[in-house]
Amino acid sequence: MTPYSFLDLVPVTQGGTVAGALANAADLARHAEALGFHRYWVAEHHGMEGIASAATSVVVAHVAGATRSIRVGAGGIMLPNHAPLVIAEQFGTLDALFPGRIDLGLGRAPGSDQRVARAMRRTLASDANDFPRDVIELQGYLADDGQTGIRATPGAGARPDLWILGSSTFGAQLAAALGLPFAFASHFAPDSLDMAMAIYRRDFRPSPTMARPYAMAAINVFAADTDAEGEYLASSQQQAFVALRTGTPGKLPPPVEGYRETLGEQGAAMLGHVLQCSAVGSLATVARGIAAFTARTGADEVLVASAMFDHEARKRSLAITAGVMGEMAQAA
Repeated sequence: MTPYSFLDLVPVTQGGTVAGALANAADLARHAEALGFHRYWVAEHHGMEGIASAATSVVVAHVAGATRSIRVGAGGIMLPNHAPLVIAEQFGTLDALFPGRIDLGLGRAPGSDQRVARAMRRTLASDANDFPRDVIELQGYLADDGQTGIRATPGAGARPDLWILGSSTFGAQLAAALGLPFAFASHFAPDSLDMAMAIYRRDFRPSPTMARPYAMAAINVFAADTDAEGEYLASSQQQAFVALRTGTPGKLPPPVEGYRETLGEQGAAMLGHVLQCSAVGSLATVARGIAAFTARTGADEVLVASAMFDHEARKRSLAITAGVMGEMAQAA
């Protein structure tokens, strides 16, 4: 059976609060756990009032504390924003609190614009080698190999599952070189999906932690009782994406009937291209979409993403998705 997991950006809805978004995340994680989801990830973004997961390690602790068995982690931590030692300490602490359940996905994007990056005291002058060096330094702290002369406490000897994230071929190359699992952000950056997966599998070098490649790919899933309802629910995320692309991000808006038609031909085509890795609609429609996606990618694991205005509709979508994955396993 192909494991299925969930990526939550912890959306703050229009009229909602950060406290409400965090409460929804804990509730949704418990729901995902009961449905058989393998992982529950949150991602680091900054300066965005519609996303409540900026303090990512704190949110991971919040969600892990609300659940019992599901793996919980960062998908991901944007490592250029942080000293590797600090991340080793944070995730060493999480591993001590929730042993055997913590994932640490690492990305090289800032998760913000340049103005916010400067406010975080992040240098914008870097080269292509900084991220790989930081990953290796972080691995050294967790392995307690003594290479830096500094011992991470906590962190030394901690065993969170380390992942490399990517939306291009760079992450695939790094994950392959280091012998780490790889997760591709095809839910918003589909263009390099096929090439990145091929490069990762072709160039993978076995490591002490992994003998063979393991790839996860992300897909937007908006499942409902009918195709029309699924399209309606998906319009909140579509609006949010267009707002982000046009420089006007905000809280997650309520859904709008026929939203795509309001964009015009060019806008609808752009949205359709960027969100092409999506399955939207009824159980049957979503099943076809997920089956086509897994056949295309050969993913070892499927990462489901979605942002919905209505919390109960989102829980219903996860339940339908879990049913689809169960039926696919039976068919296999």
